[in-house]
Amino acid sequence: MNLNFVSAPMVNQSDLPFRVLVRGYGATMAYTQMCVPEKLLSDKDYLEYHIRDITLGGDNELTRPVVAQLCGNNPETIVQAGRKLQSYCDAIDLNLGCPQEAAKEGHFGAYLLGQKDWPLVQDIVSAMSHSFTVPVSAKFRLCQPSSKTIEFAQQLETSGAAWVTLHARTASARRRRQGAADLSEVKRLKENLRIPVISNGNVRSFDDLQKNLEFTCADGLMVGETLLGNPCLFSGIVPDPVDISLEYLSLCRQYPGTTMSTIQTHIRHFVEFQCGRRPWFPRFRSELSSTKSLSAIESLLAFKIERWRGRPPRNAHHLEHSENSIEDDHDPEDEDGEGPWVGNVKEGSGLAALYEFTTS
Repeated sequence: MNLNFVSAPMVNQSDLPFRVLVRGYGATMAYTQMCVPEKLLSDKDYLEYHIRDITLGGDNELTRPVVAQLCGNNPETIVQAGRKLQSYCDAIDLNLGCPQEAAKEGHFGAYLLGQKDWPLVQDIVSAMSHSFTVPVSAKFRLCQPSSKTIEFAQQLETSGAAWVTLHARTASARRRRQGAADLSEVKRLKENLRIPVISNGNVRSFDDLQKNLEFTCADGLMVGETLLGNPCLFSGIVPDPVDISLEYLSLCRQYPGTTMSTIQTHIRHFVEFQCGRRPWFPRFRSELSSTKSLSAIESLLAFKIERWRGRPPRNAHHLEHSENSIEDDHDPEDEDGEGPWVGNVKEGSGLAALYEFTTS
């Protein structure tokens, strides 16, 4: 498997259409969102949803390889759940990085990094590696103190992990982003492990990719939140927000099953990445939240956003309404004098807002 450029597991955002989108723009591998083993075993609909999410696209270069991620603290339960998925994915990852309060209460994710839980983690990874027909990996954060991270990762290696991913921050349920990730810890990890190491953190632009790899000497990079705003990051492209939104919606039609709330969130991120400070963005966000179909979102993008940007309407397919049937609620205050964009990048584009979203 090519570990160079990896799309991270993100709660409710690592759906199949999004994975296909980022793969089409340079990602070499993608993770599913975190799956809960107990629900895979007890909830038939939950299991079928995740199997469908993995398999609907078939076996092609844009859908595979795919890594399924599991969480938990019970080796037997995790193994039983993993066996339900192993025939459909290319590897299974253990989540040791989730910092949320739910992980703290459930005692999984980053809350297994304390030394008292190291024997348990070793048991889990060992059970996974000996039970599955696909490789096992682990994604984790810094231990406390951080000097213990290498020792912890070496135990993962000994237990059978095929590769590891380090998000070089410590866990905090209240503040997941306490300063920049410490990439020197990734570098130290790479120098002390025999298995591949993926670096996760501090990638906000295309230039950061090479800087990160050169500094850490990691075998690959994993990116989460920045891909939500710019799914073309790995290709060095900043796409027009309407173009990339319509492309994603087309994939949602090709691979049905993604929930409307997930689709709306993706579209919001695509537009917010470059237009979050535009006067019309709050209105767009409000109207987006009230849409009930893909066609309604396409209409909002192709007609209203383009009008607010001072551009002609798009020729979008499957629209519920024609241009003339959309209520003419033109408000001069919606326009901010953008005028036509030049190429793919508008002056001042980039991270208009930093997203507070879970990257497990």
